[in-house]
Amino acid sequence: MEETIAGTESAQIPHQRGDSLRETAVRYVEERHWDVFPGTWLEAAGGVQLCSCGDLSCASPGAHPARREWAAQATGSTTVAWRLWSDRPAASILLPTGRTFDAIDVPESAGFLALARMRRMDLGLGPVTCTPDRRMQFFVLPGAAAKIPGLVRALGWSPASLDLTALGEGAWVAAPPTRVGSRGAVQWACRPTPANRWLPDAEELISPLAYACGRDR
Repeated sequence: MEETIAGTESAQIPHQRGDSLRETAVRYVEERHWDVFPGTWLEAAGGVQLCSCGDLSCASPGAHPARREWAAQATGSTTVAWRLWSDRPAASILLPTGRTFDAIDVPESAGFLALARMRRMDLGLGPVTCTPDRRMQFFVLPGAAAKIPGLVRALGWSPASLDLTALGEGAWVAAPPTRVGSRGAVQWACRPTPANRWLPDAEELISPLAYACGRDR
């Protein structure tokens, strides 16, 4: 059963199957107030799913910005989002970081370890994605990208020694149910719900994340 977002009794963040990409993009704007922009998409050619960018060796087929000026294209308008995906119904759903949220990106193995520890500690979590490339992205308040190196050092780690990156202004994440070539779709490890509408600060999550990444080296 889908979870209803607080304050939008009739509107719901969709499951990862069923709703169109256009409907999903519009609901992210409407319910979470996230900016969105359409990325590349997958095209079938000889039984193979290729990226619309035309690069046969594309590292993220069907799941990266289609234009260099993508930041200017990102919108927080439901009307504009509806129009953009009406023009490109198969386009991936990309979310710019550094606006309403930053994202802390870690390996999937470390992410699940940290997630279990956070739940035992009863920490407030925001949404968390899990990508087909076996990465996890924890949504936190904007400003994390500037804080993370100092926070990691304060915990006794060298930032360069951990596979932990903060995505802020000028970066983006792919949102469910975006597909990455034949590898599969981006999924929610922690879905957007009324309980996680207010995002945690990076300081609240960095200790279990850094610990898990240190264990994962």
